[in-house]
Amino acid sequence: MKKRGSKKTRSGVRQGAESYFHISSVAGKFNIHPQTLRLYEREGLLRPSRSEGNTRLYTEEDIKQLGVILNLIRELGVNLAGVEVILNMRERMRQMEDQVSEFLEYIRTAYCAGKEDEFESRRRSLVKVPSTGIVKSGGEEPESS
Repeated sequence: MKKRGSKKTRSGVRQGAESYFHISSVAGKFNIHPQTLRLYEREGLLRPSRSEGNTRLYTEEDIKQLGVILNLIRELGVNLAGVEVILNMRERMRQMEDQVSEFLEYIRTAYCAGKEDEFESRRRSLVKVPSTGIVKSGGEEPESS
């Protein structure tokens, strides 16, 4: 049973602005068996959404994730346990980057709120230090350019 407003396309179901792909079309696109996709789901490497009839529906994000997984396996020879570790580390790195960005934005807004002139005067008051020549060990004089 189709959801209201959904439109069937050649490769899957389109709802709103997001496209969903069936397991057979995804397997065909990557030249893998549908059982392999089911295995990746059991291992927690992929998390496709489900239709009302419990059919797996893959999003563009799922397909990108599958591309990363297959690259790790096919090109780099990583086993499934290694893929899981790498994917978890990538996710943690993304979270840390988001936290650092939030922190920097907080510092910028908290520090600069009403103190733009002070910040600018401090920035201009820094003394620039000229670069020095490379000194070789052994007491030789640096070469001048």
